[in-house]
Amino acid sequence: MGFKMGIVGMPNVGKSTLFNALTKTAAAQAANFPFCTIEPNVGEVGVPDARLDTLAEIAGSKSIIPTRMTFVDIAGLVKGASQGEGLGNQFLANIREVDSIAHVLRCFEDGDVTHVEGRVDPVADADIIETELMLADIESIEKRLKGLVRKIKGGDKDAVQQDRLLKAALAVLEEGRPARVVEVDEEDEKQWKMLQLLTTKPILYVCNVGEEEAAQGNEFSEKVAKMAAAQGNAHVIISAQIEEEISQLEAEEAAMFLEEMGLAEAGLDRLIRAGYELLHLETYFTVGPKEARAWTIREGTKAPQAAGVIHGDFEKGFIRAETIAYDDFVNFKGEQGSKEAGKMRAEGKTYQVKDGDVLHFLFSK
Repeated sequence: MGFKMGIVGMPNVGKSTLFNALTKTAAAQAANFPFCTIEPNVGEVGVPDARLDTLAEIAGSKSIIPTRMTFVDIAGLVKGASQGEGLGNQFLANIREVDSIAHVLRCFEDGDVTHVEGRVDPVADADIIETELMLADIESIEKRLKGLVRKIKGGDKDAVQQDRLLKAALAVLEEGRPARVVEVDEEDEKQWKMLQLLTTKPILYVCNVGEEEAAQGNEFSEKVAKMAAAQGNAHVIISAQIEEEISQLEAEEAAMFLEEMGLAEAGLDRLIRAGYELLHLETYFTVGPKEARAWTIREGTKAPQAAGVIHGDFEKGFIRAETIAYDDFVNFKGEQGSKEAGKMRAEGKTYQVKDGDVLHFLFSK
């Protein structure tokens, strides 16, 4: 399991340029006019993880298979989108299908790139998008509540639960707050997720700055940082222009270029790491002579469910997980050395997999 991140934002903020760079393709048409992205472009990238390369080298693995992350480049939204302005709210439906939102904000001045609102104000842009998503949620909720009336009269328990949750969401939305602020009990979590409200999606603000500001940011990104902190959301600073240049270079050239720009790593790495933290994801590994492979799970996932990410039969017939911590695997030069040092553990069904665990699952067929 990887995860799917939707890239959203106003027109001409650098969404498609960033998408092209992240996926190392020219699939999205990056052009200086609104609505150049009409259908959502989808691209998959391998998640960079230096630990995977280290494990493969120790085990002599013939192939290396990283976990995958999917980016969805969603067309630019404008004020009034929920009421059909611009290209309308058809794109709002695409947001329902992603796990999180990377909200790209224009944090650069450039007279050659037109802003649809005629100014550069990332906080105001963020407010416009959030408002459109909230309006779309309100409209969706009101329709759903009407449709539940008959089911509730018929004693449908699921309908009663949905009605209660939808009304809780509607109450905060009408106060001008996103549905993600609603505190949901554990017993309601499954039904809450099934509502697929747009404003429950976790948000990562992506500050798109100029090349010279990529390392430290600027006054615009500082405003975004304050806004994100007040909301409890995260932010990253990226120059889509730099990312696009890096995507065309070989690994060694890219590393030199980053160093010259005063950057420790590519924006893709920062974006993915922030996305993982946002969704509370972690990585475990399976390692052998044939392949070293990374797998993505949510924090707190138990061993049988982690095994199920590989194959459903692994979860159904789960017996135990032979487990070695990443540091132990490295320090003791692989599986055999870890065994001899007493660092391999047999973990059962209640074990919560840790980030970096090297696992071998035993299961009955």
